[in-house]
Amino acid sequence: MAMRPKVKAGETATLTSVASAGPQALPIIGIGASAGGLAAIEAFFSGMPSEVDPGMAFVLVQHLDPDHKSLLTELIQRRTRMQVFEVVDGMVVQANCVYIIPPNRDMAFLNGTLQLLEPAAPRGHRLPIDFLFASLASDQQERAIGVVLSGTGSDGTQGVREIKAQGGMVMVQSPASAEFDGMPQSALATGLVDFELPPAEMATQLIAYVAHALGRPPHPANELSAMSGNVLKKIFVLLRAQTGHDFSQYKPSTIHRRIERRMAVHQIESMAGYVKYLQQTPLEVQALFNDLLIGVTNFFRDPEAFAALEEKVIPRLFDGKPVGSAVRVWCTGCSTGEEAYSMAILLQERLELLKASYKVQVFATDIDSRAIAVARAGVYPTSIADHVTPERLARFFTLEPDGSAYRIHKAIRDLLVFSEQDVIKDPPFSKLDLISCRNLLIYLGADLQKKLISLFHYALQPGGLLFLGSSESAGEQGDLFAVLERKAKIYQRKEDFQGAQRAALGRFLPPLMDKNMSPTPTTEKAPHLAPLSLRELTEQTLLQQLALVAALVNSQGDMLYLHGRAGMYLEPAPGEASINNILKMAREGLRRDLTVCLHKAAASRETVRAAGLRVKTNGHFTLVNLGVCPVLGGPAAALESPLFLVTLEQVAENLYPSAATPSVAPVMSTASGSDTLQSDARVQIAELHDELQAKEEYLRAINEELETTNDELKSSNEEMQSVNEELQSTNEELETSKEEMQSINEELSTVNTELQTKVGDLSRANNDMNNLLAGTGIATIFVDYSLRILRFTPSASQIINLILSDVGRPVAHIVSNLVGYSSLVADIQEVLKTLIPKETEVQTTDGKSYTLRILPYRTLDNVIEGAVVTFVDVTEVRRAREALQKVNALLRLAVVVHDAHDAITVQALDGRIIAWNPGAERLYGWSKAEALRLNVSDRIPKALQAIALNQVWQLSQAQTLAPFQTRRLTKDGRTLDVSLTATALVDQAGNVDAIATTERASDVDPVAEGAPPP
Repeated sequence: MAMRPKVKAGETATLTSVASAGPQALPIIGIGASAGGLAAIEAFFSGMPSEVDPGMAFVLVQHLDPDHKSLLTELIQRRTRMQVFEVVDGMVVQANCVYIIPPNRDMAFLNGTLQLLEPAAPRGHRLPIDFLFASLASDQQERAIGVVLSGTGSDGTQGVREIKAQGGMVMVQSPASAEFDGMPQSALATGLVDFELPPAEMATQLIAYVAHALGRPPHPANELSAMSGNVLKKIFVLLRAQTGHDFSQYKPSTIHRRIERRMAVHQIESMAGYVKYLQQTPLEVQALFNDLLIGVTNFFRDPEAFAALEEKVIPRLFDGKPVGSAVRVWCTGCSTGEEAYSMAILLQERLELLKASYKVQVFATDIDSRAIAVARAGVYPTSIADHVTPERLARFFTLEPDGSAYRIHKAIRDLLVFSEQDVIKDPPFSKLDLISCRNLLIYLGADLQKKLISLFHYALQPGGLLFLGSSESAGEQGDLFAVLERKAKIYQRKEDFQGAQRAALGRFLPPLMDKNMSPTPTTEKAPHLAPLSLRELTEQTLLQQLALVAALVNSQGDMLYLHGRAGMYLEPAPGEASINNILKMAREGLRRDLTVCLHKAAASRETVRAAGLRVKTNGHFTLVNLGVCPVLGGPAAALESPLFLVTLEQVAENLYPSAATPSVAPVMSTASGSDTLQSDARVQIAELHDELQAKEEYLRAINEELETTNDELKSSNEEMQSVNEELQSTNEELETSKEEMQSINEELSTVNTELQTKVGDLSRANNDMNNLLAGTGIATIFVDYSLRILRFTPSASQIINLILSDVGRPVAHIVSNLVGYSSLVADIQEVLKTLIPKETEVQTTDGKSYTLRILPYRTLDNVIEGAVVTFVDVTEVRRAREALQKVNALLRLAVVVHDAHDAITVQALDGRIIAWNPGAERLYGWSKAEALRLNVSDRIPKALQAIALNQVWQLSQAQTLAPFQTRRLTKDGRTLDVSLTATALVDQAGNVDAIATTERASDVDPVAEGAPPP
């Protein structure tokens, strides 16, 4: 057992206080392991202190076999002083305990309890570690801690992203110490891991982190305020100096959580200390920058929103576009590219449906260079199968040769351009048909959100579409975007001239967040102006000569363009400077009539005039003629908000005497004086009556506007309430979907863990079986019930032409080397039908013989799942059998020779006697032993030896000799007349190697009989 670390007294007290603070404060450590994980788990718990309880709870998920009882509980209990339990549904998590997932279950953490779920996903598709980590992240948020140990595959990687997105901490086993480094390498590839350690060293670092991060209350509000006012700005400065990116307008809550977590990782007590650490450690600046960019994404994230995008948005991008034109899409904050590729897949599917040629360009940008590198590679773990349909997976992805990942098809990759871009400060793309900005605005402050929405409005073409995340909206920029699909957060660009003007003005201005930078100075020399036409020259001269003041406004009075010197009639409104509104800027005596005239013109769409208005200017009154006329032609006709031209013209006093200040005349005592007074009174009454009527109209217009505004506010309020309810419903649905996905992932992890516990034995058994089959030399082919090849041994390829790619093909499609045997398929079908083994002998084209056996393939459950075809080489057995037959024939012949009455001998070509039967002993007198020492010349009279040699030569040439009469000597010296038959014996090469003779005593003179010369 490994040495256990000692825990500092302060840390022990802190952990004890944390553990006693209740389930919400209790540190919950999620541990995930797979193949080779048992040794890592034992090392992890062996590193825990032996003299004190750690004050934490550990929840362990390992890939277990769902059909067998797990022994993990007993194995871990030997390595720790803590209590170890196999989880029961609803079990309350307590300090100093270890909880282990049971077989065939998914497990999640919820409000201090462990919930077990029936696995919903099929075996091989469950990711139980991701599921547990995600539930920990959702429940514990920045308190979530995940540990990834040895294992194959990528289970736990998505869970690491979830934990880090909530501000939690992640430890990963160092790949060098892992028996299987697939899971650790996959987790490390995210760039989000805080500690990379061997399992035995994790306990010390974990205890120190928990004591620092979770063993103290959160920072009070006044300290956070100080952070925002002073220290936080220094951190922003360091970030901007090293990375070039400004986070000062991001949401403070997100920034605070990330900084506090980094402080906990390095056990730094104060913000000032962390600033100093950042100054001394450039790598920590980059690590903080990476933490601030953490995002969770996947293919077709939020399926309902992407379904709405596919049905209602993608077709609109192509409607009305001529064939061959471009469709431009911008995916901002694309992270590792999953959603950008999802968008490209939808566009490609639409192109295939239209069967027309369009140029599709998808620009995908992100501030994180690491994420862009992953996106450009287009290689993703096999877990994407949980989010991508099998049809799309087969059409748009290719499984890597080692089966560890999927690669996006080149046809989809060519649609995208990935680039590193800061949407806050870098110039945007333009003339876009669609902008997708999902789950980026939620991290930004309100002011920055408004500016980005305006920027998107500028970047989109007229009628362009904006696709936001489920928790985002166009906000107060309702004059820029109209709601197209509220639930899916899809908006359409409005043709608002004011917004277009604002975007155009900011097109070449400094970055959105750099307010203090001065505008670019103009050049000293004015650019060369094109010569004016006579019409333009005339119009400009008329405008210069007329003293008319005009303003182009919308129905709310917002000024879009101002002509002439309007200071006599307009003055800036007090308060924060914003868009100039002519109604707020109108001077005394003009505002009321201007409001009434603008209202009438907007209602009637006709020109409205008011003459002789007394406008107060710098202490005196000026008579002004007012006119408001709608702008009906030109580009304004295409705008949703109508435009109006307000004209202000100064008039002479004597043209409107009734409006001038009444002159004071001396009071006359005559009757004419009385008439004059009465006339003046009537004039004043008439003026007052007109003024009263104008005020009534003004009030009526104001009341109508107020009623309209109230109705709109009421409608907006109801709409906002509806949106609120929809958002709540959507959030609940998303949480449910997330839990379901986590359940599926956990199930996959459970199965994988259990399978990995036996993968070693199965691998060894498989290796043994392969070596056994290869060593026996028995050619074996396994086929399924549909007669498709499942597996074969190397020697089978010598009989039937098989290669590795033939696995999965019907055996009938394969060409065999068998001679005269073509019923293999029929014989296999017969065996599968009758379950009676079949055996026959076959031959190959190279002359080898095999015994073909076909047997049913039975599983351990006695289920027939196919057949086994074996070929046993019996070539040597056949040859031995044939040789034995020849030997037997020779033995029978030997018996005949032995029992024959004639003398039968065999002699070599050199005359040596090599065979002598009893008949020869009786005829010539020599025993077999004596005869085998003789040469045939010893038995031939000297006069006949030359003739005998010629006979031997003839026989050696395979020439046939007829029986003939000759003489031979006996042992006692007598000469016998014999009838002799000679036969040449031929070896396997066809050469004569011996001569066999059959000799019989004869009383006839060979010469007298006319026999051929001996």
